[in-house]
Amino acid sequence: MFERGFKTWCERISIQQRRDLNLSPTDPLDPYQLADKLKVKIWAAEQVPDLDPKYLRTLLHEDASSWSAVTLKVGLHSLIIVNSAHSKARQASDLMHELAHIIIGHDPSRIDVSEDGLLMLHSYDKKQEDEANWLAGCLLLPRESLMFIRRQKLSNREIQIKYGVSSNMLEYRLRMSGVDFQISRAASKRIGRPSKS
Repeated sequence: MFERGFKTWCERISIQQRRDLNLSPTDPLDPYQLADKLKVKIWAAEQVPDLDPKYLRTLLHEDASSWSAVTLKVGLHSLIIVNSAHSKARQASDLMHELAHIIIGHDPSRIDVSEDGLLMLHSYDKKQEDEANWLAGCLLLPRESLMFIRRQKLSNREIQIKYGVSSNMLEYRLRMSGVDFQISRAASKRIGRPSKS
């Protein structure tokens, strides 16, 4: 259960982040563009310097399903390493999830320190994970965008391509936002309304 006002705050943050980037409230929000605005670096696993090829093979081929993204902190700066073996849509969700933790200001319940002194942030509690999931969905597909694209009668596939999201993310946001229900209810009221003579 979210604290009162949290969902509304997420919708407002999503629109505000777009405004800060000179985007309209219904424009797609590229996670790389948002990360740049937040001064967060993003690397694919292949970009990690001096990573042993056998570890890279494990991360991207042998055990690619075991991780999505990880945030490292060096001083005040954050770096997100993303699993490039995943689809672009999945990467977008994973990046927005990590950025959502940063925007909300979550502190992980566990932090590991590498031999080089890098902080690896992970093990957020369930409440923090739920909050980051919700904000990530709002950042990718705010309710205002969902209403707009439904009125434009775009197919689900067209929406996925335009907003760079997976079918799972689109279905989740449509279900959780209640947009389809609201539109179908409004349509049924119009159909049932007697015509004026």
